[in-house]
Amino acid sequence: MSGWSQALSGFGAGKGESATISGNRALQIEEPLLFEQDAAGRCGVDLPEPPAVSDRLGGLGRKGPIGLPGLSEPQVVRHYTRLSQKNYSIDTGLYPLGSCTMKHNPRLNEKMARLPGFADVHPLQPQSTVQGAIELIDLLAHWLKTLTGMPAVAMSPAAGAHGELCGMMCIRAALDARGESRRRVLVPESAHGTNPATAAACGFTVDPIPADARGRVDLAAMKAKLGPDVAALMLTNPNTCGLFEGEIVEIARAVHEAGAYFYCDGANFNAIVGRVRPADLGIDCMHINLHKTFSTPHGGGGPGSGPVVLAESLARFAPLPWVVHDENGFRLIEEAEGPAAESLGRLKGNHGQMGMFVRALSYMMSHGSDGLRQVSSDAVLSANYLLAALQDELTPAFPGPSMHEVLFDDRFLKDTGVTTLDFAKALIDEGYHPMTMYFPLVVHGALLMEPTETESKDSLDRFIAVVRGLAQRAKAGTAEAFHEAPRFTPRRRLDETAAARKPILRWRPGEREKVAAE
Repeated sequence: MSGWSQALSGFGAGKGESATISGNRALQIEEPLLFEQDAAGRCGVDLPEPPAVSDRLGGLGRKGPIGLPGLSEPQVVRHYTRLSQKNYSIDTGLYPLGSCTMKHNPRLNEKMARLPGFADVHPLQPQSTVQGAIELIDLLAHWLKTLTGMPAVAMSPAAGAHGELCGMMCIRAALDARGESRRRVLVPESAHGTNPATAAACGFTVDPIPADARGRVDLAAMKAKLGPDVAALMLTNPNTCGLFEGEIVEIARAVHEAGAYFYCDGANFNAIVGRVRPADLGIDCMHINLHKTFSTPHGGGGPGSGPVVLAESLARFAPLPWVVHDENGFRLIEEAEGPAAESLGRLKGNHGQMGMFVRALSYMMSHGSDGLRQVSSDAVLSANYLLAALQDELTPAFPGPSMHEVLFDDRFLKDTGVTTLDFAKALIDEGYHPMTMYFPLVVHGALLMEPTETESKDSLDRFIAVVRGLAQRAKAGTAEAFHEAPRFTPRRRLDETAAARKPILRWRPGEREKVAAE
């Protein structure tokens, strides 16, 4: 069956619906694969006939078609435009993913990043020709140090997890320099999954710390695990449950008394930027996700950037290159010698992500110190507004107030026949990307929402009305409708287990789709 035939027989054919003749649903156009649109002899460009030459392939020349589709230019343009219309993004609506901070990216930042002097700079240019770019990196580094209270920052890490790796490598280098072989790292059970993975990648053994009834680190349990073999604590604050670790100063004191280091996952710095300096909490190193706090593109809109701020005890181990300046201007220290003799070396090919640096500095300078304080205040206000408006219909996982995100569990769905997944699928039909589901793992059936500071009250009110309405429907006994959701998407529910276990990654002519993974 061809792609078009499949569309005619299956698109939109849900319960109580009739398929359209075309397979389209109004402006939601059915779109087959490019390979399914192939037609012999069709091409979007005119190519000259190659001259007759004898090949030197030794009999290995291609004997059949190359397997690429023949398409006209309008077909290609329409295909990718239609695909783009199926995407949900922060530019189309509220994106309530908890823990991800999907905030609006101001277009001013994009304009600055596209200035020729920044957009066209090459990392291998002579340093004398890129003094402005290096100065920008240095200025951004200055403000990151100012906002965190830390004396040093490594700018090269290319993402948050890469920053975690940088921080833990610095800690290991510091321990090695002390002649100590501490290899146990304490990680809260609610931590981002990259935390234990990073510790393990650096050769450490991960020892989990439970949460208490308030959703915070169990201080007594943490202290009981401290010992001479503990290298570090990896803690997120505010934590992944959207709560501030109120005993963090006592936690830091206990970790340092045990001779260990305090690594902070800075993924949630957006909640406290301009309000709290991590250095004042006793933190030794922390990565910063520039997209989450300073509004550079996130994920597929990257590349990312994850600078790591370091205490004095770890600064000399920071990865290369280092930016320094004197009477002769700015320059990069790129060799592990002289003042950088104890550097752990390079983590990345060049000097970090220039486009992300431009965007982050533009964001900082356009907001100013008062604006950044308002950013964190508004993020926290938005989350608590959701909590106040939803707590009578949904069930908060922990007592409020929350920080920049609010966490609910699935107790409000008990005996309804509706699961967290069903609830999220129904939200898609309402035109919203679902909140983060089933994370953090310490909360059963978790629904984690982060509205960010860039949503208006009207936007939040519309979202609240939808979530409340869905909760009321679930409790009214309409489970079957939830099980059928989403009904209005180009594709319905996939067999996610089959998709994960039996992915089909290559299209073959004439092969029908047999499982959802296809």
